[in-house]
Amino acid sequence: MKQMLFLFTLLLFLSSLTILADECIDCHTKITPNIVSDWQISKHSSNDVGCETCHGSEHTSAADVDKVSLPTYETCNDCHDTQVDQFLKGKHSMAWAAAKAMPTTHMLPKEMFDGMKGCGGCHKLGVKSEKEIERLSKEGSKFGHASCDACHTRHTFSLDEARSPQACQTCHMGFDHPQWEMYSSSKHGVRNNLKQLGILPENAAAPTCQTCHMVDGDHEVRTAWGFLAVKLPLPEDKEWADDQVTILKALGVLDMEGKPTALVDVIKAADVARLTQEAWQTERDKMIKVCSKCHSENFAKGELAKGDESIKHADKLMAEAIKEVASLYKDGILKKPESYPFAYPMLLTFHDAPTVIEQDLFEMFLKHRMRTFQGTFHASPDYALWYGWSEMIRDVTKIKELAVQMRRDHQ
Repeated sequence: MKQMLFLFTLLLFLSSLTILADECIDCHTKITPNIVSDWQISKHSSNDVGCETCHGSEHTSAADVDKVSLPTYETCNDCHDTQVDQFLKGKHSMAWAAAKAMPTTHMLPKEMFDGMKGCGGCHKLGVKSEKEIERLSKEGSKFGHASCDACHTRHTFSLDEARSPQACQTCHMGFDHPQWEMYSSSKHGVRNNLKQLGILPENAAAPTCQTCHMVDGDHEVRTAWGFLAVKLPLPEDKEWADDQVTILKALGVLDMEGKPTALVDVIKAADVARLTQEAWQTERDKMIKVCSKCHSENFAKGELAKGDESIKHADKLMAEAIKEVASLYKDGILKKPESYPFAYPMLLTFHDAPTVIEQDLFEMFLKHRMRTFQGTFHASPDYALWYGWSEMIRDVTKIKELAVQMRRDHQ
């Protein structure tokens, strides 16, 4: 009897969902037909996941649109708890917080961040607090809450789309992280393109972004070196370690005496960098395992080691340029801005740096240094050399000449 009562209750519930979904479809077929057609071809539709599952049932007419609930990752967690748990451990979940932590973010036009037309357009992927979501909703920013929909575009939420490298293209391209350009011009990317075009057969080896960074669909996306290629402990090579200390000072992570600042605690809490050798090695071993599906383990280790060495060489140039600008502060030629913690170059100011020479330094760090090592790891020779290393050489030359001119003008 209890079993029959349960089945009857379940049927009533499913019936009520169907009625609600039908009402949504009737209206939105006229107002936003492509949303309806996308949902109809989705697995959600075929599994009776209706509009109210994600959007609630309080919105019933054009007069109460403000009552529409917008899903967060917690909404997706009801059915996809494994993927959400993985996502929360990876760097994508920290995208919003990481961007908000940058001083330059708060100097941007509102449209560029909260309006999602600049940094916020990609960094919306990160987890936001309920308070942040409430604020964004009041300001009319009605998208980007769920995070999952950044890759699984609504309302199809297609697995095939999210598994394709093009799903990563919108965010992982351009100025400071042109991974798409690097990947698509590499042999890996070319083979995948040929495979998608049907020139190579379906069983041809053609690694995608997800092959290397989301192994077996694992949503815990992270890399050994992290985004800015700084880690702890410092390298055993003393010269390289000194160069990294110089860079960490310019990032505000170390003070002028080389001691950790409050930013270290932020980095630890966010887990955006590998702060132990074990953590770094864990991620490196994952990558070697992936590479070894197509290459010998020795080859994979050798190629990844070249990436490590490219960071070392780039850091030498970067430290040289930072010290050149730092000497201008020391000699009173550059005045310390009030927002700087100490009289030293501050790379996190980005394009808001107060002088041309400091802006050249920021571009050298965030554009050319990134391309040097990322191009190497992504097997893109042109990016590693001409858009990376070569540009860094020219940056150092320019910064030194500007420093000489500034000293001459100061005298």
